[in-house]
Amino acid sequence: MTTALEEQPLSRTVPVTATGDAALAAEVLELRARNEQLEQALASRAVIDQACGMVMVLAPCSSERAWDLLVDVSQHSNVKLRDVAAALVATTKDQELPEAIQHEWRRALRRFHTRERR
Repeated sequence: MTTALEEQPLSRTVPVTATGDAALAAEVLELRARNEQLEQALASRAVIDQACGMVMVLAPCSSERAWDLLVDVSQHSNVKLRDVAAALVATTKDQELPEAIQHEWRRALRRFHTRERR
């Protein structure tokens, strides 16, 4: 027969020290920061997926090629991929692409069409 004390996990039976409190607080802060990063990544991914869909329709091309085009524009314009995607998606709300991204889109599409003809 076991007692109630034996059934509880060790962490509940050992008193938490001030050092334990600080470690727990640090862990909570780290987990909150990680959670925020994951939420931002999910939001960015949704916009990137929308932009990929737009490129697939406009180019037309496969999803892999659309991804490559977005990455190409991002790298050549020195703008983060999520920002390139957001700018492209914003064009559906009558916003213009920033000049640097417009320029790189033209170049990327020319390279794409040149490769497709080969």
